[in-house]
Amino acid sequence: MLRKVDDFLKTWAYESESTLKILRALTEASLSQAVTPGGRTLGTLAWHCVLTIPEMMKHAGIPLTGPAQDTPPPPLAGLVREYETCARALAVELPRQWTDAMLSKRIPMYGEQWSRGAVLSALILHQTHHRAQMTVLMRQAGLKVPGLYGPAREEWAAMNLPPQP
Repeated sequence: MLRKVDDFLKTWAYESESTLKILRALTEASLSQAVTPGGRTLGTLAWHCVLTIPEMMKHAGIPLTGPAQDTPPPPLAGLVREYETCARALAVELPRQWTDAMLSKRIPMYGEQWSRGAVLSALILHQTHHRAQMTVLMRQAGLKVPGLYGPAREEWAAMNLPPQP
């Protein structure tokens, strides 16, 4: 659990930039890539990452300007812009509204009581989970996957090194 607002902001800066690397590596054509017929597509997962930021923060008491849950996804460039806007808005609003001392306080979230720090951790982990799903779909769509926590397969090759097992 996060205990300081600044710890979240530092983590959020890296994690939201990582999500942007993934989003910027997509193509309009790749957005329809799905694992199975009727399953979530790459575009659906990407848009879900955008929508979750204002939705989760609204439940936590920090209303952010962002698309409503029933808003259909825009073309890729608009999706990337919306993500950038929502991610930045959270980084600006959070320190205005929450203090370090408030992170241990419990608030109602989805029928349960979560600490505010747990809300912030869940937001990061939720995004990371879907980003991982997106990388699998990116490979299926023939896209290069950017390395986020180390080099991706193509980046090892660019360094004249064998891919790591």
